Amino acid sequence: MSTEQRKPQTIHPPLVEVALDTERHVAAAGWDQPVRLFALVETVRLLEAEPALAAQLDSQATPESGALSAIEQEDLPHHEPLETFLAQLAWPPEVDGAALAVERIVLPPAAMAAVEPTLPDDEQQAAAILAEHPDRADVRLLAAVLRDGSATCLLRQRAHDADDQVAIGADIAPGLIEALTRSLLVD
Repeated sequence: MSTEQRKPQTIHPPLVEVALDTERHVAAAGWDQPVRLFALVETVRLLEAEPALAAQLDSQATPESGALSAIEQEDLPHHEPLETFLAQLAWPPEVDGAALAVERIVLPPAAMAAVEPTLPDDEQQAAAILAEHPDRADVRLLAAVLRDGSATCLLRQRAHDADDQVAIGADIAPGLIEALTRSLLVD
């Protein structure tokens, strides 16, 4: 099935909950982080497969039906462009979804239109130029998707770095959502 046929569905509440929890986890480590990747797995199935993890949860808590857990993937290749990494990413069937946190520098549209024609092709050089722009804003995106097409994206700005200032929507970073969704497609 192509990604063009898979339109994001309404936001799945457990997906939003795990995305918010994961974003707060990433935010706790501060800014200037590398890309962070998470597998999303239904919590009940995770605890069945790994009973020792139950001890880390509240002993009175029983996972709700459909609740999701995020499992961070370590040792990511940080030397290649994000687009290349995501194009090579594929998840086994046991993984219900994926989440990715990435920091970016953004400019207002007018400022970007003025600067873009002069940016070098080299990604690092272009990032250095954008980082020096007076109108820049540092943001962290966390995109999360499920195999059923559900998707959400969170955006935190460094200038408004508070848990209650995180924007949530399915259309904040459509390219990132699409790339993560492709990583879940089974051939």
